[in-house]
Amino acid sequence: MKSNSKVADLAGPGISTYEEVEKILPNDYSPLQTPMERMKALYMIKEYVEKGLAEALNLQLVQVPLIVSKDSGVNDMLDRDGSRTPIEFPAGLGLDKRIEAQIVQAATKWKRPALKQFGCKPGEGINTDMRAVRKDYFLDHDHSSYVDQWDWEQVITEDQRNLDYLTDVVKKIWKVIYGARQFVKQEFPELNNDKYPDIPEELTFIHAEEILEMYPDLPRKQRETKIIQEYPAVFIYGIGWVLKDGYPHEMRAADYDDWITLTVSKKGEPMHGLNGDILVWNPVTKRRHELTSMGIRVTKETLVKQMEIAGLEENLKLPYHQAILNDEIPLSIGGGIGQARTYMYLLRTAHLGEVTVTIWPQQLKDICAKKNIYVLE
Repeated sequence: MKSNSKVADLAGPGISTYEEVEKILPNDYSPLQTPMERMKALYMIKEYVEKGLAEALNLQLVQVPLIVSKDSGVNDMLDRDGSRTPIEFPAGLGLDKRIEAQIVQAATKWKRPALKQFGCKPGEGINTDMRAVRKDYFLDHDHSSYVDQWDWEQVITEDQRNLDYLTDVVKKIWKVIYGARQFVKQEFPELNNDKYPDIPEELTFIHAEEILEMYPDLPRKQRETKIIQEYPAVFIYGIGWVLKDGYPHEMRAADYDDWITLTVSKKGEPMHGLNGDILVWNPVTKRRHELTSMGIRVTKETLVKQMEIAGLEENLKLPYHQAILNDEIPLSIGGGIGQARTYMYLLRTAHLGEVTVTIWPQQLKDICAKKNIYVLE
């Protein structure tokens, strides 16, 4: 019999009740930096990461849209259950028919056509300082309606569409993040605090199917918590394909990451998916902490299969999808690295609101204040 807890765990990020938020936030928190010192450190990390990604993956920073047209099909719908929808509004005063516009939820799909627009060749790519709005998030300590990401994309060749290439790219990204932590500790000695262990130098790589085998009765978030308590920084392969228990590890949109392609585990077991997430153990909140989702992108063949599985065949008529089906845009790999999530992790803060400015409900601010957590407004 399928567990209702597993169904509820597939999408819709956040803790879901403020009673639970109050229970999980630390009671012994003391920030390591003043708000101003934190801003100085944050912008040093930002510069370090952007330069590091540029060198490691041959990426150029480019401009990125905040607004896209609804009929382009390039907005990121985040999952495939329809639970998180973008903000929409008419734009273009004076037009006979105003443009149906959307605020982006991420630049995931925009980046692949952008590779062609900027003339990128295999081994070249783009990075962006992306800003987005996700109105359907539960607002807790590490989910907000305002999202900032390094949304990056790189052109690849057909023979690079494999787990080895994905793994190599993930290792390069982690090396940049680890380097940023060592750099900022040197610049700000107060971050060298014995209360929290340093971040791991190496990632552990594991498939979602293998984690399920280890913890078959637990829903996804609890499985992730278990694995990162043992290995405090992991990359989980294969997110989106239905696992042996009848559920995907997590819902994943059908039209960018390839989560259907057959692969083989280290033990020789058949697996699926050319994508994954970096998750870390946050020693401040004592919880799982997601830093990035990424993957090798769909081909025209895997796009059609995934859209059929998701029941979204009608969307194949949209310009973005047609560009893939007609081989008009290159094969690619890409992802989104959460900026505020990264700052929170590297600067050892308990709340996103300490490293970013956005809206928070008064109920959450009151809970935080009782625990010596003060968000920026």
